[in-house]
This record gives sequence, structure tokens and C-alpha cells, in this order.
Amino acid sequence: MSEEITGATLYIVPTPIGNLEDITYRAVKILAGVDLIAAEDTRTTKVLLDAYKIQRPLMSFFSQNESVRVPQILGRLKEGLSVALVSDAGTPGISDPAYSIITACIGEGIRIVPLPGPTAFVPVLVASGFPTHSFAFEGFLPHKKGRATKLGELKDEARTIVLYESPHRILKTLDDLKNALGDREAVVGREMTKKFEEILRGSLSSIHATLCAKAIKGEFVIVLAGSQS
Repeated sequence: MSEEITGATLYIVPTPIGNLEDITYRAVKILAGVDLIAAEDTRTTKVLLDAYKIQRPLMSFFSQNESVRVPQILGRLKEGLSVALVSDAGTPGISDPAYSIITACIGEGIRIVPLPGPTAFVPVLVASGFPTHSFAFEGFLPHKKGRATKLGELKDEARTIVLYESPHRILKTLDDLKNALGDREAVVGREMTKKFEEILRGSLSSIHATLCAKAIKGEFVIVLAGSQS
């Protein structure tokens, strides 16, 4: 089915989390046809656009400039332009600032078209072997304020738990999870879809020990077995 790109529409376009071949035909068509692309990092997005020979105007949109960019993007949409919203990797709105522009568009009655596509946590969750019929996606844990409270809440969570973490904080987070939730079974994925993709399985302490012996690079997905109590 051929899709016509229409003005005054915000297209939410997922982008590959590593392997550029994971983009959909539909996403390429939307990116090549919209009037403007709002990107978390224009340099990162340009690599993707160059790979598919797409040349469209780019505007940066990230957490530090969203208060300025939201009204600017709304203005373009109200003028009748079509805008594609992309993050550096994965689906906009999952642990990134897309929430603010999406809610603003809803408030203004602007049409929103979300495309399906890559997310970092889904491949690791599916490969974990833990129950997937119901799970709790928590994104990044708070760094300081509220961290202990959140960990306390997760202790009795019976569903499979999914978290994101950076390479700089992964060891601390695994340690904090073990201390708060017990040394339960986990699956940790890093560099998903990329050359050095790796999935580690075992207890939190054993995965921590394995990572201590490695050069820690790449973004991480942590999948935890739910509480059995």
C-alpha cells in the first residue's frame, strides 16, 4: 500500500540501533519525503541519511534545547509542513525527549503518525527466556535522588524487569540491583545489532564479574527475572 506524506503531520520514525539495514522501507520513504527532520543529534542522523542518499533539512532536538525547539517545530507544523522526529537510535519517545513534542502536538490537535521499528530492549527481552507476556520497562534508574526508592519498589515486582544503562554506570547498577533485589538471574545485552553484540546470562554477581574482566563499551539492556516471593 502506497502512503502519501501529508503536511501538518508529525511522523515518529524509529531508526536502527546499530545495523543500518534494520531500517524499514517505510521509514526511508518518510525520511526522504518530509519537509523537515527533527533529530536528537544531526550528525548521527546524517550518517543514516547519507547511507540511503537522503537529503532533507535537519533541526536538532534534544533535552537541552527542547524548550526552544518545541514551539519552533509546532510553528512549522502549523504552517502545513511535514516533520519527521528521530532519535539517535531506536524509537523516539523511549527514554528520550520526544515526549515533550508529542504531547504538545496532541494538545494542538496536530496529526501524529507513529511508525513501528527498532527498540534496544525488545531483542534482549525476547532472547532472555524470561516471561514476556507481562513486563515492567523502567528505562534508566535515577542516578541519585529516588534511586533507593525505585530499587525498593522493584524488589517485589513479579514481572520481568527491563532497564537501560550506560557503560559508565553498568557495574554500579548491577551491584545496586544485587544488594536491593538479591542475586537473581539476569540477562544483559550490549551493542545490540552491532559488530560486537553480546548477550550475557547468569546471576547478577556472575555478570558483574564477567564485565569486570572486559573493556566496558556500548549501551546496555538489563533484563531481570521477576520476584518469586
